[in-house]
Amino acid sequence: MQPFADEQSLLCPYCGEPVEVEVDPVGAPAETYVEDCPVCCRPWVVHVSREGEDVSVYLGREDD
Repeated sequence: MQPFADEQSLLCPYCGEPVEVEVDPVGAPAETYVEDCPVCCRPWVVHVSREGEDVSVYLGREDD
């Protein structure tokens, strides 16, 4: 059975609006990818860390 995506509530690093980011609870211990903000359309760098059942997500600015 496939695990369900985990939804994290975060703030866009550009516009500061609350956003929902879906991440898979299973995968590499660390991954980074780019996703656009659904509010201001600017690109985030999504940093995902997994340790056991704990999933941490951090949004960074692409211009950092």
